[in-house]
Amino acid sequence: MSAQAFTDFHDLLMLGPDGDEAAVAAVRARDAQLTKPAGSLGEMEFLVEHMARWQGKAEPTFEDPMVAIFAANHGVTDQGVSAFPREVTKQMVNNFTKGGAAISQICALHEINLRVFELALDVPTGDITVLPAMDERTCAATIAYGMEAIAGDVDFLCIGEMGIGNTTVAAAIYAALYGGTGADWVGRGTGVDDAGLVRKADAVDRALTRHAGRLKTPFEILANLGGREIAAMVGAIIATRHQKVPMIVDGFVATAAAAIAHAVNPASIDHCLFGHVSAEGGHARALEKIDAKPLLDLGMRLGEGSGAALAAVLCKTALHVHKNMATFAEAAVDEKLN
Repeated sequence: MSAQAFTDFHDLLMLGPDGDEAAVAAVRARDAQLTKPAGSLGEMEFLVEHMARWQGKAEPTFEDPMVAIFAANHGVTDQGVSAFPREVTKQMVNNFTKGGAAISQICALHEINLRVFELALDVPTGDITVLPAMDERTCAATIAYGMEAIAGDVDFLCIGEMGIGNTTVAAAIYAALYGGTGADWVGRGTGVDDAGLVRKADAVDRALTRHAGRLKTPFEILANLGGREIAAMVGAIIATRHQKVPMIVDGFVATAAAAIAHAVNPASIDHCLFGHVSAEGGHARALEKIDAKPLLDLGMRLGEGSGAALAAVLCKTALHVHKNMATFAEAAVDEKLN
């Protein structure tokens, strides 16, 4: 595999703009005047600072938030790694667009835009136990597609995914990046039984063996073991950093995309928040590897951006409070004496 195909993406991950510390200082200055003890809103204060830093705005906004779901299919489902057939991916995409899914309801209630991006659902990636998931051209084109997908006036992005079999490929990515066997990283995904869990672990182990020697760089790992939705989410991570859009990453599968970016340059995901820790066992370990602290722990393992969207509601609330609380002067409340 030629590294040249991924040179531009590597450079973009290495050269992302820094955060705006002047904007953070402005947020802190206002926060110091609000009618509350200093630091009393804890992580809520941090969320506003994070938005200011990565939007580059002294007065951050949450006017055009979006949840982007990237959907793809996986050849590894031929190995019996999922409780559902891959046809369910397309069926769930239809459910998202008709408003029947959990993420559809979360977004509707909280006025968050929802967009679903279908990635060649009729053409599954290669079965990673015997073939590369993608050739370098397909992988690179899909990263580029993910970058383009979030173009526009979005000022806050959540990424999520849909793809029967994608917890298996995510587990393979983690094993390739961080070591261990399939059993160390796989979970029950959509609800496989004990026999299915064994098949998942075996599929990961066979994939690692099959592609040994071609897993030397993060982009090689992505192309040989990953999925189109994960490649597209890598693209979204790159684009949001350069477009000054803070991002929330969803669960086990979405975090695999962040892990690829982090492996290229740990600082490349500084603009990312991590919405929750999934009930999928390997997710907590993956978050530790990239030094990420999840905002929520609700025992969820749904995917589809649901945990990220709920965390976005926290961000929206934190910003509303920051903008609309009274200052000590406005409320005629005495400030603490020095």
